[in-house]
Amino acid sequence: MSPRKEGAPITFFRSLSVAGFAATAISFGPGRMGFGLFVPEFRSAFSMSSSAVGIVSSIGFAGFFIGLLIAQFFLNRRGPEFPVLSGLAAATVGLGIVALAPGVFVLAIGVFLAASSAGFAWTPFNDAVHRKVRDVDRATALSEISSGTAIGIAAAGGVALAMVLAGFGWRICWGAFAGASAVALIVNWAALRQVDKSPDDPPKKGWRDLLQRCAIPLFGVAFVYGTTSAIYISFAADRFAEEGVPGMPGGSAAPLVFIFYGLFGLSGLLTDRVRNAIGLTWLLRALLVIGATSLALAAFGSGRWSGLVASAGLQGVNVMMTSAVLAFWSERLFPRFPALGFTATLLATAAGSVLGPMVAGWVSGSMGVAAMFYGTAAIPLVTTVLIWSRIITEKPLQTTEV
Repeated sequence: MSPRKEGAPITFFRSLSVAGFAATAISFGPGRMGFGLFVPEFRSAFSMSSSAVGIVSSIGFAGFFIGLLIAQFFLNRRGPEFPVLSGLAAATVGLGIVALAPGVFVLAIGVFLAASSAGFAWTPFNDAVHRKVRDVDRATALSEISSGTAIGIAAAGGVALAMVLAGFGWRICWGAFAGASAVALIVNWAALRQVDKSPDDPPKKGWRDLLQRCAIPLFGVAFVYGTTSAIYISFAADRFAEEGVPGMPGGSAAPLVFIFYGLFGLSGLLTDRVRNAIGLTWLLRALLVIGATSLALAAFGSGRWSGLVASAGLQGVNVMMTSAVLAFWSERLFPRFPALGFTATLLATAAGSVLGPMVAGWVSGSMGVAAMFYGTAAIPLVTTVLIWSRIITEKPLQTTEV
């Protein structure tokens, strides 16, 4: 093997940062959040009930779940290029299908494909950066890639707000999302075609090693996080859109929710500093309380600027910081196979995301939206009581030889 040139790591640092930013912006912006952002328009266009909204949202998060499994399978066998490009291709097609959807069934297919891209994108970039970027630049590269999520969500909200202010239709927005996804696909093809497969074989007993008692808090927090964040994504924009906000045209509340959600989500870049200052246990407790407060504000804060900004902003902080916590927590528990450990953590998140909106849609239809949000807020509060310092560990777990 020929020695790598001195400038190569810098080249990979730049190319992977740009490509990863583009991929996460599309996958976690319009791909994963787009349906919830446009629920008011979909309700009007397709006469969707709360139960139907919950079912379609759950179908989208099921795509995320399946995408995670497929990405892990092909990452081990073909490297990061194939799963990332497959995910962005699915996003491009799915976003285009939504733009042309004549009814709820086709809409659900498009949402499923678009949301699956989020499952394809995350772990392959962790693998690529871990192997191709030198240690001193690795944290910066991962931070820049993760910031694509917040920027993508805020940008999607900006496009939706432009729709309201300029008066064009929601289908044009989704066509624009599909075009942006196609551009991200080309950017990632150019960046990842030089990233080869890991020379190390995947662990043969890795999945068994993940199922340990000390890992239960990690997977439990991930499940609660997935459940509550998916319910917020699916129903909060529609909740605030019911009463609007003072001084803004009708229909602008939903885009504003996601704009503030994304902008406040940039606080995720500070997660490691906060963790070092107060410790993992107290950070988890704080984020669970923040998430619960955001959900409660969605129940009683609609119709006011303060309620919208506080609810959306706190949810953005909760989602982006918790996702960062799950990333480094799983890596520290499973240092021998970090990609597999992170995939398992995200699968717990995705399981909650599939179940949450479906149940929330039923509760909302039978008991009311406010009751649904209050009930959802109780989930992280109860979890906070169960977070004890003696059960939270970041020490590497004992694993079998692989």
